Amino acid sequence: MGMCYRRYLAGERIYGCSGCKTHLATIHSMISRAFTGQHGRAYLFENVVNVVEGEPDDRTMTTGAHTVSDIYCVKCNTTLGWKYIHAYEQSQKYKEGKFILERNLLVDVQ
Repeated sequence: MGMCYRRYLAGERIYGCSGCKTHLATIHSMISRAFTGQHGRAYLFENVVNVVEGEPDDRTMTTGAHTVSDIYCVKCNTTLGWKYIHAYEQSQKYKEGKFILERNLLVDVQ
């Protein structure tokens, strides 16, 4: 196994992994705060860094059927949320390629 390089973000507000504080996303890549994850409130982001994607899985959620991949912190392997791969309903297509990060698994990093 080779070395794992992590990206460091700059900006006014940076969200990091609650387990190891690895940078994940900035406030500027946040699309919405009105989402719910498996453990409570969650945020929808355009881009995240320093995550590893799991295998795609079909799930039925409150907004319909989606294919998603769980995402994990590249440093400590904490499950942070998921990435939307495919939305089966036309009204949910805007989520494709976007990321959900669960609020209780994030910390503000500066």
